Amino acid sequence: MMRPSKFQKCEDFQTGQMLLVEKPIGWTSFDVVNKVRFAIKHKLKVRKIKVGHSGTLDPMATGLLIICTGKWTKALHELQGLDKEYTGEITVGATTATYDKEALPENQKSYTHLTQEMILSKVDDFQGPLNQVPPIFSAIKKDGVAAYQLARRGKEIELEPRAVVIHSFVIEQIDLPKMSFNVHCSKGFYVRSLANDFGHELGTGGYLSALRRTAIGAYRVEDAWNLDDLIQSIDALDAPVEAS
Repeated sequence: MMRPSKFQKCEDFQTGQMLLVEKPIGWTSFDVVNKVRFAIKHKLKVRKIKVGHSGTLDPMATGLLIICTGKWTKALHELQGLDKEYTGEITVGATTATYDKEALPENQKSYTHLTQEMILSKVDDFQGPLNQVPPIFSAIKKDGVAAYQLARRGKEIELEPRAVVIHSFVIEQIDLPKMSFNVHCSKGFYVRSLANDFGHELGTGGYLSALRRTAIGAYRVEDAWNLDDLIQSIDALDAPVEAS
């Protein structure tokens, strides 16, 4: 397993670094990458440096991003294939166009008849290999255009189901209309689709109201940098030694 790096000098970022970073809520994954890239470029006094991440988190989500720099960006494809673990919250009694709280709730239905037994009886339907339809508000390409761009234009979109695996899906707490969960899943899995599909199975509708990525493979969010602390640590490095 590749190990996260402990950089000691500016030039380490050009050689290659793996950084575990906790994404703040409201930030896109690209926002975080751009922030780190700018800090490194400023410290190195270079115009370009390769920086990328191993898997997108939606703006409303928090949790683990793996960021690689320099030559280590070649490992991003391998890292993208690792399983993921999440904790989150599903709100039942409505759906949203985006399958999360980025859009306004609609199609309200009563949920007061739901019992713990009814909810837990549906969990086994979301275990193991399955075909999952991604949200239309996603970056998946349809005829060469990102699906979310077509959806924003009001176009009708039909995305093909994708083969994914749910290694485990557990409802941890129920406080209707909300329920907290954790899920361990394969690459290509959309937790927003899980929330939407689970609500559909309950007959009440549902959407994702909170999400945190806790692990990518064996890499854990507990070992991740706070973004502000990472930027401060990069800024505190000695300036690179100029060749004489």
